[in-house]
Amino acid sequence: MVQWRVRGIRGATTAAENTVVAIREAVMELLDKLEAHNQIDHEEIISAIFTTTPDLDAVFPAAIARERPNWENVALLDVQQMCVEGSLEHCIRLLLQVNTTASQAEMSHLYLRGAKNLRPDWSLSQVSQPLSPVVKSHH
Repeated sequence: MVQWRVRGIRGATTAAENTVVAIREAVMELLDKLEAHNQIDHEEIISAIFTTTPDLDAVFPAAIARERPNWENVALLDVQQMCVEGSLEHCIRLLLQVNTTASQAEMSHLYLRGAKNLRPDWSLSQVSQPLSPVVKSHH
C-alpha cells in the first residue's frame, strides 16, 4: 500500500528591489524551480506560506502565486518576518506543504540569489538532480 504523507518544502530568494516587477520575478523563479526539482503535482499542493522582510511591501507574494496555472485553489498566506538587526534584506521565504509518497529527505529545498547564504547546504548548486520519482496525484 502506498503511504501518503504531508511534507514541507522550504525555499527562499531575494528580490532586487521593492517593486512589483522585482518581487514577481523572484517569486516566480522560486516556485518554478521548487516545482521542477520536486516534480510537484499541483493537485497535491496543500498550502504555501510566504514571508517577506519588512522592506518588501510592493505586492503580496501569495497574490503572485495565485496567478500561476493550477494555483487558484491552493491555500496561500503572507506574513512578515521578524525584523532582526543585520538580517538579509529583500528576502522572500516559502514553506510549501504537499501530499506525497516521497520521504522528507527526498524533498529539494532551494535557496536562491542572495538567500543562498542562509542555507548554503540547500542552495541550488547543491542540488544535482530533480527528485527521481514523479509525485503523482492519488485522486
